[in-house]
Amino acid sequence: MAATFSLPTLAHAACDQMQEGSTSYLACRFDPGRYDIRTHLASLDGQAYGGFATLRRQLWAERRVLLFAMNAGMYHDDLSPVGYFAEYGKVSKPAVTTGGWGNFHLLPNGVFLMTQGKAEVMETKAFVARGVAPDFGTQSGPMLVIDGKLHPRFLPDSDSYKIRNGVGVDAEGHVHMVVSRVPVRFYDFAVFFRDRLGCDNALYLDGTISSVFSAEDKRMDRLFPMGPILSVSMPIPQ
Repeated sequence: MAATFSLPTLAHAACDQMQEGSTSYLACRFDPGRYDIRTHLASLDGQAYGGFATLRRQLWAERRVLLFAMNAGMYHDDLSPVGYFAEYGKVSKPAVTTGGWGNFHLLPNGVFLMTQGKAEVMETKAFVARGVAPDFGTQSGPMLVIDGKLHPRFLPDSDSYKIRNGVGVDAEGHVHMVVSRVPVRFYDFAVFFRDRLGCDNALYLDGTISSVFSAEDKRMDRLFPMGPILSVSMPIPQ
């Protein structure tokens, strides 16, 4: 008789629909001690995954089940990352510390990293100065919250509203992955991470293209091709 098993699922209430003023969010909280949180860009043949379906198939081939994922930082037309990117300890792009055009260069920007099962969000120059070599990491920008303070360029009365997604780490080391369900200002998005989720450091990942995979909700966004992807997965029971 063939063996049977139940696929692992997210712990109850790992993801919530949260309301802050007139803005609603899908907010998910993950314990790195319970789930594997990783960054992904391309398969072994160098071909970018480009979306959740391809990544899910690859993880399944590795005897892993994808539970949750979202796009994880800005990328070029060929889907290569604009900034720092590391996957399984291999760095495919070094950190970018110079200024420039666009949200990525709205300094300070930062890096989300996983090192021996510990999650952090760090401002880019601090990351470079520390000389850390994470197992997984992705650079994006701007930082939303830096050591408990909002990014200095954010305006509470800005008229720039977009669907946005980001990642933060709270005092207990839990990872918060959030996507707004309606357009939101940078300022309000940052306040949500700091005041509602307790993240002293949080990083903006992208806007407009913000996409989510959720096995629990049977959701897999396919509107845009993606470069870096941030995932939550678990091994398939033997």
